[in-house]
Amino acid sequence: MTDHNEFSPGQLVTLKADPAIKGAVIEVLPGQPENRIKVFVEGNIQTYYASQLKVEDSLDDEINYLSCEQFHAFLTALQIRQPGLSTLYSLNAARVDFIPYQFRPVLRFIRSDRPRLLIADGVGVGKTIEASLILRELQARRDINSVLIICPRPLVTERKWQSEMKRFDERFTHLDGKDLRYCINEMDLEGVWPDRHRNVILPCSLLDEALLYGSEKTRRRKHVKGLLDLGPPPCFDLVIVDEAHHIRNTSTYSHQAVRFFCDHAEAAVFLTATPIQLGSHDLFVLLNTLRPDLIQDEDTFRHMAEPNPYINQAVNYVRAQESKWTTKAVKALDKAGATPWGRALLERSPEFNRIRQRLAEGSIAPDERVQLISDIEALHTFSGIINRTRRRDIGTFTIRKPETVVVDFTPEQRLLHDELLQVQAEIFASLHGDINVKFMMSTIRRQAASCLYGLVPFLEDILNRHVDELERVEKDHEMTEPQNNVFNAIHSQIQNTLTNARALHPYDPKYECMRNIIEDKQTLPNNKIILFSSFRHTLSYLYVRLKSDNFRVEMVHGGTPDEERMALRGRFEKPRGDADSLDILLFSEIGCEGLDYQFCDCIVNYDLPWNPMRVEQRIGRIDRKGQKTESVVIFNMIIIE
Repeated sequence: MTDHNEFSPGQLVTLKADPAIKGAVIEVLPGQPENRIKVFVEGNIQTYYASQLKVEDSLDDEINYLSCEQFHAFLTALQIRQPGLSTLYSLNAARVDFIPYQFRPVLRFIRSDRPRLLIADGVGVGKTIEASLILRELQARRDINSVLIICPRPLVTERKWQSEMKRFDERFTHLDGKDLRYCINEMDLEGVWPDRHRNVILPCSLLDEALLYGSEKTRRRKHVKGLLDLGPPPCFDLVIVDEAHHIRNTSTYSHQAVRFFCDHAEAAVFLTATPIQLGSHDLFVLLNTLRPDLIQDEDTFRHMAEPNPYINQAVNYVRAQESKWTTKAVKALDKAGATPWGRALLERSPEFNRIRQRLAEGSIAPDERVQLISDIEALHTFSGIINRTRRRDIGTFTIRKPETVVVDFTPEQRLLHDELLQVQAEIFASLHGDINVKFMMSTIRRQAASCLYGLVPFLEDILNRHVDELERVEKDHEMTEPQNNVFNAIHSQIQNTLTNARALHPYDPKYECMRNIIEDKQTLPNNKIILFSSFRHTLSYLYVRLKSDNFRVEMVHGGTPDEERMALRGRFEKPRGDADSLDILLFSEIGCEGLDYQFCDCIVNYDLPWNPMRVEQRIGRIDRKGQKTESVVIFNMIIIE
């Protein structure tokens, strides 16, 4: 029988057969013919016989004594070789102002179990700088030799990322179609991405079918390989995807290409200023693309997301400090803990129980309440992979001064508006019955409310296109007399509507209101105005009218060439005294994402999109970091239908 005291809990032991296997004794189990020893080895508890183990040799004889100076040098060397999670190396890494909240994504990123993060900050908060700081931090911790930035083409045109990276002393090149094809061919031939294109900016517009699958072999040329044909695939150290909400549709080639690059990347960061509902399919797609290992399917996602609405309620109660806010916050946390995910994880979390207990005790000081807000937000089940900094969390950048400008139709315009909607509704009802007629009318209603005068030149095509469709449907069936009468009545209504449209009096009260706004603005030191509309026909009409009224105006839409966009922005930024300067820039929705015009402090929304976030994106072009004016003015023009 072996002596029970030969091993004791806490001792370090090694396996005699393999000294590389080391562990700590957890428990000694007396037995015959010898004791069994439980040892904690490589994250698991293993049981061995005492004869299989030996106590690890003492290192007392190998101890080296260092001076204080040598000891500090040794600690510094260890920190350089193995950076800790509490030290940031990107604090003074660029020519940017130190803004504490912009380092939150960096901290979250380095503390994550995988280098993947979705930055979903508010418009104008500074997501580009936050992603750049992450790049700098990664460079301080490991070798970063290749970076791919994917963004919408307007940001390539404006050279936003290229300019931002220069502030961090990083040189990036833009990839066009020719360069991208060269890189793919080099990968196919050499198995490595070309060195001169290691840090590149790629527009989303190049993420198409040909990029993924190549092109088929023809008589004139052989098969050109796509990304999916490459072996090995291109592996970037870091992939940054700006305006990542554009890839939320999984059936698009852009989504498939981004997923391909992320699957083979060491680290990935997604940026989006578009708030996405916490339980939405869109958020699932983004997180599944980033972390397919964690967000495996939509059922898992919904299961994880279930506590979050209650956690958000608790945060709102603590933030608002209404009557009995601590009690309400506790009840909200209890609801979060009662969900299946909450029962499995939250209720077992010491942090969750600490927060709940502290709220239940009450008498919370102001500074502690602020800390509790952050602590509760950290309970969010996606907090490790999402950074969400709201504008309200960091204070306002400027004072917003919204003004609603209500305009009524003239009697003549009202008649045309109502006739147009009535005949369109009758056409849709004849084609589709009463099902979804209101939904199908939504576009024409918005177009008419935006600008009747801009719509008039297109009315004949719009209405007759549906009449031709109606006529084809009727020919496929035997037309009865009542049906024939309906068709003739609709045709007559269309002709009457077109006649009234062509005879419409040129006085436009909505345009006149807008012109008064512009004229008042021209008397101020900063006379710049950005005008938004969702419709090209409205912009074209306004462009012609403003030109005829001798305003210096230009227009940017989806068909504007890249070089022209750059030139127009440059002219718009010039001081008013410059002969080539612009005072007004007209934008379609293409101008709403990612572009910075903080030198302008006035926006006119000639029409309002139905999605409120679109309005926020428009305002975010001027209400952002770098805006020098204390207040920005937003004119929202609304027509009384």
